Amino acid sequence: MKGLLCTLLLLETFVFVVQQHVDGGLTENEISQQLSNEDRRQNPAQTDPRRDESDSQQYCHLSFPDIHAALRELTATVTEQKANIRALETRLRNSEKTAEQQTVILEELNKKNDALETRLRDSEKTAEQQTVILEELNKKTDALETRLREELNKKTDEMSNLTESQVEELRKGNRDREIAFSASLMESGSGYIGPFTTEITLTYRNVFTNIGNAYNPITGIFTAPLKGAYMFNFSIYGHGSSSTSATVSIVKNGERVVIAHGHQDQYAVNSSKGVVLILEVGDVVYVRLWSGTRIYDDQNKHNTFSGYLLFPLR
Repeated sequence: MKGLLCTLLLLETFVFVVQQHVDGGLTENEISQQLSNEDRRQNPAQTDPRRDESDSQQYCHLSFPDIHAALRELTATVTEQKANIRALETRLRNSEKTAEQQTVILEELNKKNDALETRLRDSEKTAEQQTVILEELNKKTDALETRLREELNKKTDEMSNLTESQVEELRKGNRDREIAFSASLMESGSGYIGPFTTEITLTYRNVFTNIGNAYNPITGIFTAPLKGAYMFNFSIYGHGSSSTSATVSIVKNGERVVIAHGHQDQYAVNSSKGVVLILEVGDVVYVRLWSGTRIYDDQNKHNTFSGYLLFPLR
């Protein structure tokens, strides 16, 4: 009967100790101390000489080491399981944290995806609008091409209906607008022109071209037959001298417009200029050699004077 009571008391102590260890209340050393105390409580000093009590106490004392070993083994297992539970709890918290981070990333990706879809829809809408505009432009272009063809056909018909007299009048008008000349100083020979004490008008007698006969090679003067824009060019040539330069100017109605000048001590000197002038009918243009200067010409035709009508003006 006492043996059974000892066993029950040991089992009660085991349950209490395990519960305290699981709850974190006792360490392994404290459990061993608790078991030792229970051992002393269950096995106090015996003074009774009766044999049946001595047998029961011996039985209880012999059974306790086995139960104590089992309790130690169970305590170690519980400790290991508690460590595993803590590790699992840590892993679970880490997993929950990772899941939260992935949820945030997923939400951001969804927002970006929504933004991209919005941009794509806007781009598609813009493309559709541009397609509509392009179609309208194509229609307008086709309409303009049709009108242009009609106008060209109309003009062609009008030109084909012109009489021979009208064609001749047009040709005559164009001939009146054909004005151009070009000439050099000397027809033959060579020599210096100048220096003179006063300015002189240069007469370019060797005429290359004189369409419209607006240039007079005897006077060296060009007279405008039409109001318009005219282009004039002239060039000069001379020999170097320390005291004498080569200087000429183009003159319109008695006023200097541009000057060509060359001066050096030796070797050849040359210069050229060009100018566009607006002339009324009867305006005159010519080239003047400055006083105290000289130029040189020979069969190479270094000094020239040219001009032509760019376009008439109303």
